[in-house]
Amino acid sequence: MTTRTPTARRTARRTACAAALLLAVTALPTAAVAAPATTSHVEGRLPSGATYLMDVPAAWNGTVLLFSHGYNDTGRPNPAQDAPDDATKALLLKEGYALVGSSYATTGWAVTDAVPDQLATLSAFTDRFGTARRTLAWGRSYGGLVTTAIAERHPDRIDGSLSLCGLVHGGVANWNNTLDPVFALKTLLAPGSDVPLTGLPDQTAATDAANALTTVVDSAQSTADGRARIALAAALHNIPVWNQPTQTRPAATDWDGQQANQYDAVKGLLKIAAFNRRQEAEVRAGGNMSWNTGVDYAALLGRSSVRKEVTELYKKAGLSLRADLATLDRAPRISADPSAVTWMSRTSSFTGRLATPQFDIHTTGDALVPVQTESALRRAVAAAGEAPLLRQAYVDNAGHCTFSPAEQLAALHTLEDRITTGGWQATDPKALDAKATAADPTTPARYVTYHPSPYLRPYDLAHPADRR
Repeated sequence: MTTRTPTARRTARRTACAAALLLAVTALPTAAVAAPATTSHVEGRLPSGATYLMDVPAAWNGTVLLFSHGYNDTGRPNPAQDAPDDATKALLLKEGYALVGSSYATTGWAVTDAVPDQLATLSAFTDRFGTARRTLAWGRSYGGLVTTAIAERHPDRIDGSLSLCGLVHGGVANWNNTLDPVFALKTLLAPGSDVPLTGLPDQTAATDAANALTTVVDSAQSTADGRARIALAAALHNIPVWNQPTQTRPAATDWDGQQANQYDAVKGLLKIAAFNRRQEAEVRAGGNMSWNTGVDYAALLGRSSVRKEVTELYKKAGLSLRADLATLDRAPRISADPSAVTWMSRTSSFTGRLATPQFDIHTTGDALVPVQTESALRRAVAAAGEAPLLRQAYVDNAGHCTFSPAEQLAALHTLEDRITTGGWQATDPKALDAKATAADPTTPARYVTYHPSPYLRPYDLAHPADRR
């Protein structure tokens, strides 16, 4: 009997998947779009209705990069993407990588569409261009969640994965941690308000709720008491004190400057994720998938990365932090719908059981997907006994996914080195910066030694106690 190597087994499985999808995929129109003579550019449509892109240089190096894009809001355009940005794409094509990616069949919290559509895109690529020597999955923001789902559930289809500022904490953890700041804002700033935090019937109701609470926050920002309470809400989400590149980076004891930056991010959270995106996700889950029953907010604040700022602002305002935490403790709590938690857990939470290497990078000043999400993934992977397969690195910049092309290529090359050598090579900031500069000397290299604080509301499938 012939024993096949892992690579041979992956090749056989990919070939079989390609054959299974061949008739369905090729039955739909696929048009070649004009592109430079050195690159084959292909656009097509999958049976699900998702579109896909493929860009393959004439001097293909044998590696295909499967890119998973971020969250697209309901009603917004949903184009296929095969790279995070045009500058990075150009550099990758110059280095000989084949780039592929789909749109996903639907927008929103679309993981149940995204994963099969991405795998179908890989199969379509194999049919058209042949079997890749190496396949790497990578994704940005929500696409980092999609990428990690592929890494855990379909490791036979890839050789490694790369998450860029990803939601690697998983769906249940995400929505629990999104609930906490708005619960604090409503309880402390608008205790008599009837603004619903969950169970929003439609997008109009979600927008109305977001606008109502934003008005409350805007008013509160004009008083010392209000600013302290906004800072407390921000701390429950680990919102960093420098979270946009356009902001001034405040000094370590500039509490007012820190809070002013967080105020902008809190309003962004209300506008983007806390209501409209929650409503869409609740529809998919069949109910509310988050809760704060049993949560000790004093304990959460004690683990927050910005707790010192909160205590100082409360002192400055002459306000009792202990009294406000007691108010949160006494306030009526929100329970989850068990079936919705089950759906979100099954589709969007992680076991930590990696089978191929994964490299993650995250900006330190990310307010939308705080850097502490990396602590949540590390917790799960360690519990599953797969810590050697995961490596994480950090870029000293504010904003969500504000990486330079150079930093992204350095991360990709680091993952490839791990796959080639069987061990992580030169992942310290100095080495990563050197790789970044070598890949693209025209854009910044800002890797830094950083250890994120714990994620405040972790939930994964490696810890049975999480699933109460």
